[in-house]
Amino acid sequence: MSDFYLSYLNSRFHGTCEGKGKALLICLHGFGERAVSFHPLSDTLGDLFTLVSLDMPLHGDTIWQEQRAFEKEDLAAVVRLVLAQQGQERFSLLGYSMGGRLALCLVELMANHMDHLIMVAGDGLKNNPWHLFVTQTRLGNQLFKYNTYHPRLFFTLLNTGKSLGWLNQSIYKFALNRMNETYKRELVYNVWTNLRRMMPDKKRVKQLLSQYNVLTLLVFGKYDRVIPPVLGTRFADGSFPCKIVILEKGHQLISTQLGVVIKSNL
Repeated sequence: MSDFYLSYLNSRFHGTCEGKGKALLICLHGFGERAVSFHPLSDTLGDLFTLVSLDMPLHGDTIWQEQRAFEKEDLAAVVRLVLAQQGQERFSLLGYSMGGRLALCLVELMANHMDHLIMVAGDGLKNNPWHLFVTQTRLGNQLFKYNTYHPRLFFTLLNTGKSLGWLNQSIYKFALNRMNETYKRELVYNVWTNLRRMMPDKKRVKQLLSQYNVLTLLVFGKYDRVIPPVLGTRFADGSFPCKIVILEKGHQLISTQLGVVIKSNL
């Protein structure tokens, strides 16, 4: 595995490159993760793909210095830099968790260059009302920032929701793990705010996947309560080429086994 850096405007993006396959697979990681998280896939996909993984803003060694939100056009511009670096005109795209939402946004601008779209426990298939409120409204964002440093009300609501059965154990643990320390809450606030423009138009995405015949693979964990498989069945409405695979796992799906699943289902 080799590291590289790409200069973009006033910022610098870090990525990793591994594998020797002729086709290019660009990987976008989940919240709180980084490019190296995709390393387990190289053992099984490295003969088919050259895997290029990118650290997103506020993650890993990428430095975002634009003093504004990261937007769809920025992501597309960085991917074009990767294509130029690799001497490629086409690519396949893999988005895991948060990276799935970014991948859908990239489809809107670059579907005509894509061969495959692989969504692994992909976010963005359904609009989360809380996420929309705190990222798309000024009041919501102000409350979100206040909660970052004064979380008592949040934890009261979280525990009440659990005791009343409104939240299952998986969602409760997921939220608690993300928000139980100040630095974690700061990361959630900063990342969600920085990526607030990355809201995919799902109808448009499906039209483009159909128009350019982008073969789509949706992978879910059967026991994932954060991104449940039912979101995939609702998204895959038959209007574009799509296959769904459900594994006997939860939300954490990046593994050597996932590489085997992807290879056998493309």
